[in-house]
Amino acid sequence: MPQTMKIAIVDDEQDMRQSISQWLALSGFETETFSNATDALKGLAADYPGIVVTDIRMPGMDGMQFLKKIKGVDSALPVIMITGHGDVPMAVEAMRLGAFDFLEKPFNPDSMTELAKKATRSRRLTLDNRQLRRELASGSSMMDKLVGASGQMDRLREDILDLGQADGHVLIEGETGTGKTLVAHALHAVSARASKKFILFSCAGDEEDVARKLLGPAGDEDAIPLMEVARGGTLVLEDIQALAPATQSKLLSQLNAQGDSAETRVIAIANPDEHGKTCQDVLRSDLYYRLATLRVEVPPLRLRGEDILTLFTKYTEQFADEYGCDAPAVTAQEAAQLLQAPWPGNVRQLINVAERAVLQSRRGQGTITSLLMDGNDTERPAMTTEGKPLKEYVEAFERMLIDNTMRRHKGSIASVMDELCLPRRTLNEKMAKYGLVRADYL
Repeated sequence: MPQTMKIAIVDDEQDMRQSISQWLALSGFETETFSNATDALKGLAADYPGIVVTDIRMPGMDGMQFLKKIKGVDSALPVIMITGHGDVPMAVEAMRLGAFDFLEKPFNPDSMTELAKKATRSRRLTLDNRQLRRELASGSSMMDKLVGASGQMDRLREDILDLGQADGHVLIEGETGTGKTLVAHALHAVSARASKKFILFSCAGDEEDVARKLLGPAGDEDAIPLMEVARGGTLVLEDIQALAPATQSKLLSQLNAQGDSAETRVIAIANPDEHGKTCQDVLRSDLYYRLATLRVEVPPLRLRGEDILTLFTKYTEQFADEYGCDAPAVTAQEAAQLLQAPWPGNVRQLINVAERAVLQSRRGQGTITSLLMDGNDTERPAMTTEGKPLKEYVEAFERMLIDNTMRRHKGSIASVMDELCLPRRTLNEKMAKYGLVRADYL
């Protein structure tokens, strides 16, 4: 939900403060008023969630001094100046110093509303960009979304951290639904380009339209191609295998023209071909090797072991919270079936199954087993052809059961011991075995 924008109104004349406040409040804004600039400054800080409307002529600290102070606190905070008839030159000087705009008394209230809307839109965009940059700069929020403790996910996270520090182009391959776009976000988030532009573009579509948007139309100097828009940042090309041969040639020329400096870093995402052809089979070889300077392979869900149960628990809890009901309990048999299912749609399919499980549980109907039924066989759940030792299924279920119970009781060891009928020593040993830490549930 978008953050509510405030408007700080600063004017030494009470009638003016109240009239502006009432009008803007009727227009749907949240307002706060101050009789002088000194008091207003106490309520303003970097990332103030709103804008400032201030008179220029005030006793003590006037509007011009106030503007300079504000710019020292947050240079991007929009300030609308209210001027008298003879103060227009001063208002022009205020614009030069960074004021957002000014209104000359007497002004049309509707003009004030429109200007306030424009300024708050600008402020919201600034704050959203700052938050995104903080997340990308740390890389933590994106990396945290790569859920899983399997060896495959550990290696994937290590690959992302290593390749993120490099600056070459990257090719991401993997089955549909494995989270390749999320990996592209994470690569950008941990790179030196984290504060720069991140642009997603699908190469699947009309050949001429894709070529025009990606590389620019010939003879049209006003249309800026995405390769140029993303300069200094990252351009993610989804469905790279769908690029037409002519566009592949033009893209290769632009990448070669950049040289090794990689003014725009390209992360190419390749989806499997319906005929079984690989990205290397489809792309011209010189473009393939240019893009595959660095490669990442995203593992399929069926090979990630108990990550399947971890993800299923995560998404059923999310959907249960969204729909205002309890997450469905998973039996040992259902846990084994989740682990054995082939998951051709990978994580995307698991998310759909988790949501349907929550919805049918809310109605008191159906089972997780029924959701895993193969469309060609209504009597038994779809299973992988790769058998696993019973011990693996038992341990995965046991870990999920303890994890879920710890979450439900918010880390209360006594409550977990009571529900699972386990002595403290046994519970402690199993938590240590499965890497479960009580502090994570408090």
